[in-house]
Amino acid sequence: MSPFGIFHTTISVLPIGFGLAAFIRDGRIDLKTKLGKWYFGTMLAGSLSSFGFIPSKGFTPGQVLTLITLALLATAVLTIRGQWRNAGYIQTISLSSSYLMLMVFTTTETLTRLPKGEPFASGPNDPALLPVRLVLLALFALGVGYQALKIRAANRENVASSTGQLAIA
Repeated sequence: MSPFGIFHTTISVLPIGFGLAAFIRDGRIDLKTKLGKWYFGTMLAGSLSSFGFIPSKGFTPGQVLTLITLALLATAVLTIRGQWRNAGYIQTISLSSSYLMLMVFTTTETLTRLPKGEPFASGPNDPALLPVRLVLLALFALGVGYQALKIRAANRENVASSTGQLAIA
């Protein structure tokens, strides 16, 4: 692996931990928290550094997915304040989707390289990766559903407390 490849891999692994810690602690990635800011910064750095592979590998489907990831991150930033915030749904879905993209990249890269000498998958299009991706998609759907329910409950509490009524869940 080249020094640039090692740098990219190292910086790209960090948001996995930051995102997971945010999910465990807060139930979501929130850009107003320290974990959310670290997730965003390392995710942005890892995404941008992936374009450094274009000279050697060319423009691949991975770069297209990286552009989608960057769009998701931009959407999340735009929803920190203002009308787009919409009770946190857009930001939460955008950041959770970026985490899904990260996990698709990570599992693909890992499973096409390990175990050494006889990897699980021959390449990113190997059908053996389909069950892995379906599990990631199912976890994403469950996670986003859970997050939406938490946001909804918090919004009901806020409305009830601002009107002086007792919230009924």
